[in-house]
Amino acid sequence: MRLSKKTYSVKPSPTLAIDAKAKSLKSRGVDIINFGVGEPDFDTPENIKEAAIKAIRDGFTKYTPVGGIDELKAAIVEKLRKDNGLTYEKDEIIVSCGAKHCLYNIAEALFDAGDEVILPAPYWVSYPDQILLNSALPVIVKTDEENSFRITPELLEANISKKTKALILNSPSNPTGLAYDGKTLEAIAEIAIRHDFYVISDEIYEKLVYDGFQHISIASLGNEIKQRTIVVNGLSKSYAMTGWRIGFSAGPKEIITAMTNIQSQSTSNPTSIAQKAAVEALTGTQNFIPEMILEFDTRRKYMIEKLNKINGVTCIRPVGAFYAFPNVSSYYGKNFGAKTINSSFDLSSHLLDEAKVAVVPGGAFGDDRYIRLSYATSMSNIQKGLDRIEDALLNLK
Repeated sequence: MRLSKKTYSVKPSPTLAIDAKAKSLKSRGVDIINFGVGEPDFDTPENIKEAAIKAIRDGFTKYTPVGGIDELKAAIVEKLRKDNGLTYEKDEIIVSCGAKHCLYNIAEALFDAGDEVILPAPYWVSYPDQILLNSALPVIVKTDEENSFRITPELLEANISKKTKALILNSPSNPTGLAYDGKTLEAIAEIAIRHDFYVISDEIYEKLVYDGFQHISIASLGNEIKQRTIVVNGLSKSYAMTGWRIGFSAGPKEIITAMTNIQSQSTSNPTSIAQKAAVEALTGTQNFIPEMILEFDTRRKYMIEKLNKINGVTCIRPVGAFYAFPNVSSYYGKNFGAKTINSSFDLSSHLLDEAKVAVVPGGAFGDDRYIRLSYATSMSNIQKGLDRIEDALLNLK
């Protein structure tokens, strides 16, 4: 059997693969602590679930317009105005089957063979593969802790070519939990305008921020950058709705129209019932969000403090999302029996096999010195899992 050439350039999502392995072990009775999964451990709020149930009972179970129902688009328009200072019309909005689907639609709509897409590393695992699937080239730009894992204006300028089509920004970031401040975004916006490339702004974690950090959408910094920006967001993280698969994009009408045409030939509309639930999420009570953030913040503080107390581990304090990204490279070259730890993949495998803790290797995010842990799990699991990690690391010789 011959598959298409592009399928050989794409890897399965490491985060989903690790989560599946951890769940498989757990189903067989193994006591696994899972720090790999990127979803809130909270249930979807009751008012949102009730809206979905009402939609079913009302018979709202048919096809909808491909790009989403007007009621939901209106709610998104209002959300962007209120939260982000952004003004869009409904024909500049598309609702898709999750933010990941939005990002893939953007790649389909914008990228051609030979295009270059600047991608700061560490990056979310699906970005490079979505670029490659659409025949473009990811230009990986390494960032570092000293700059809070942000691409600097100097780094950005140094990696621009005549083939540069877009820059992908993820703020707050998966996997680091770090985010872009207004001054840096202004400098990036100026460069994007001057060199005339698009900014794909993934803002899925915008509401999950701590320490008084204020999220800023780069699209809000002026009309010129807004016309070059496609904002991506969704309901999965802020409303504990990962399985409902509702994401949305906002951008220039021509791009949104192209994305809608592409979606019409792939998935058609997002689930009708989930769209009604999304309307309630955006327009109903928002009390759930600060309660969730408060709990995440407690876990965040504990996890970061504990990681930094482990000999040989350092971890920068995230300001958003629900991930820790510790540097564990001091343990590379050490051994457990006949096994040598040479990479984040080796260490992640060791922790799952020996400590019964699932983490994601930093190599999957573009920086092999690190591993990613999610604190979207109970404090009990966090305490137990971090103790296991410490013991497993200290047993390496």
